[in-house]
Amino acid sequence: MKNIKIAVFTLISLMVSAQSALAENCTDLGGVAIANFYAEGEGKPIIIAASLTGSISNAAGKITAQRTTKTGLEMDMEHYFSGPDGGSITTKDLGILTAVPGRPGRFMIEITYDVQEGQSRGTLKGYGGSFNSYGLVDLRSEVDMKGLVRYQGKICK
Repeated sequence: MKNIKIAVFTLISLMVSAQSALAENCTDLGGVAIANFYAEGEGKPIIIAASLTGSISNAAGKITAQRTTKTGLEMDMEHYFSGPDGGSITTKDLGILTAVPGRPGRFMIEITYDVQEGQSRGTLKGYGGSFNSYGLVDLRSEVDMKGLVRYQGKICK
């Protein structure tokens, strides 16, 4: 009986240690992004530049493809994020835009950011996974497209 108790205690200790090790290799992401979009002309990507608050300090990106859907748009995107401590990650993303009824050119947006393997640097080197954002974008004018999103999630090594 004593050996069984020791074995159970050892197993529980290993499980707690493994869980702690996993938690130590993850970092929470969260904050707000104020984005501006720059159209570069027909057939060229739309460039994104954003100021961020929270765990990421700035971002740049591009919209590489757009598709019209029944409810709005889908966008293939790439983002380049950097943190205040020198870490950076590159993501490939899918943006789902849902038209706001009665507000032409305005959309609710949800983005899933997938960190690209081998594309993290500095303090975020080796991190991977995905995180999300949601918010609103105003795409009425090609010379004044903008958005506001809340991002959140966790990436891990």
